[in-house]
Amino acid sequence: MSDDSATQQGRRRGRHTVRGFGPALLLTVVGALVPGSAFLATGRRRLGAVVVVVFMVLLGAVAYLATTGLRDVIQVAVDSAALRWVVGGIIALAVAWLLVVLIGYALLLPRRTRGWQHVVGAVVVLALCAAVVVPAVWAVRIANAQAELLDSVFADRDSATVTDSPDGADPFGDREEVNFLLLGGDGGEGRDGVRTDTVIVANVQTDTGETTLFSLPRNLQELPFPEDSPLAEVYPDGFYAGSESESLLNAVYRNGPAWYPDVLGPTDDPGADFLKLGVGEALGLQIDYYVLVNLDGFSRLVDALGGIDVNVNYYVPIGGEPTLGILPDDYIEPGPDQHMDGQRALDYARGRFGLTDYQRMDRQRCVISEIVEAADPMTLLSRFQQLAATTQDIVSTDVPQSRLDDLVDLAFKVKDAEIRSVVFDDTVIDPAYPDYDRIRALVQQALGNSSDAPSADTSPGPSTPAESTPAEEDATEDGAAPSPTPSAGATSAAPAEPDPAAEVGDACAYDPAQARAARAEGEPPTRSG
Repeated sequence: MSDDSATQQGRRRGRHTVRGFGPALLLTVVGALVPGSAFLATGRRRLGAVVVVVFMVLLGAVAYLATTGLRDVIQVAVDSAALRWVVGGIIALAVAWLLVVLIGYALLLPRRTRGWQHVVGAVVVLALCAAVVVPAVWAVRIANAQAELLDSVFADRDSATVTDSPDGADPFGDREEVNFLLLGGDGGEGRDGVRTDTVIVANVQTDTGETTLFSLPRNLQELPFPEDSPLAEVYPDGFYAGSESESLLNAVYRNGPAWYPDVLGPTDDPGADFLKLGVGEALGLQIDYYVLVNLDGFSRLVDALGGIDVNVNYYVPIGGEPTLGILPDDYIEPGPDQHMDGQRALDYARGRFGLTDYQRMDRQRCVISEIVEAADPMTLLSRFQQLAATTQDIVSTDVPQSRLDDLVDLAFKVKDAEIRSVVFDDTVIDPAYPDYDRIRALVQQALGNSSDAPSADTSPGPSTPAESTPAEEDATEDGAAPSPTPSAGATSAAPAEPDPAAEVGDACAYDPAQARAARAEGEPPTRSG
């Protein structure tokens, strides 16, 4: 049968044969880009229309999810069961797309095709199939990595302090705030156990997402516990573990469970529960969840992000042991926007020889802020598997996976809200003899509960030197900030309370004057001289 006879017979049957190899190959490419169009070109109108409509619906769904449906995407991304359905859907869609490409090419290909044309056609079809398979495999791998991350980090573990009901009820109820304990565990090779040198409480207002970070010093002593807690019975005068150095805040996570391993009942992380109860009592807040990041694996997280950029305002020591007088190996010089890999960022966050714990607390908050800044969508997508594997190794938490979708809503509010910070440094409290009533009053003042704020004769100073008044700059010998002094003309009116909270970014900004002064003094001595 000639080509003309075949064409006429195909037309009588409602089918069309494309004349020539070139047009057939072009329509095959178009059919891969717009599934169903190849069927329409060969006269399979009903089949072609169905496939085109399905494709347009899917395209519209993708456009919606990429714009106004971002919240729905994230809620699926925090549900491991839903992610596995997504994996199945991706595989099914990829298989269907491949069949559309292959069948469309077979229908479009002329009967009389030369050998070299078959070769060219096979190469083009294989390229089109690869264009379908490669993104599908990439998406499946990301979805599986996310599901494994959720199942690993947000496993439903035993906790002595999480009281969420499993029936799906509103986790916040009528509560106005949710509190997260953020811990940086400085464990690793050559270190005895885990010491939580970073202790921050993030207070999030559930209606607005406004967040206030409360940073406690690592050397805080006599950590109290709630009266109705079993820990109050074994530590009636605050936390103590045999010596002053082992009784600091950063030793509670390790030493508390070591002394009283079963005092709180069944729990998979007793150290975190000790800290949740103690830090919550110290601040006068109910701590809902904790997140612990092990700084030993922190450098791998920074490397997975491609590094971070930080401002350095003074010489930051690398290594060294201040208690033994061992000098640092080197220093990070002052300078703006310094790009750091994981090890350099870890040195920057840890260094404290010749510096204060409060300066290190500031730098650690800056590093956390820069990690969040570096985690833009494109970076997350391109490095997701490496990031997910790293996160599984260094992060632990008692946030139940069943609550993640509720926390997504809260996170959207936090994203657009103000974040402030209160640092309990030695201008505000004396860590060796902390006044916890004063700390709780300052917390309430920072949260805007003025009725609970301290009176004028006990008000602590602000958290940043930039906000200090002249009277407040003269710290008392024990490290506590003095009371504000009324002006000469004041009689009975109390001075206005300073806002104890400052913008998080203040301590992370580059200070040219401070950097110049540091460079003028020269680099401090190192171990090598």
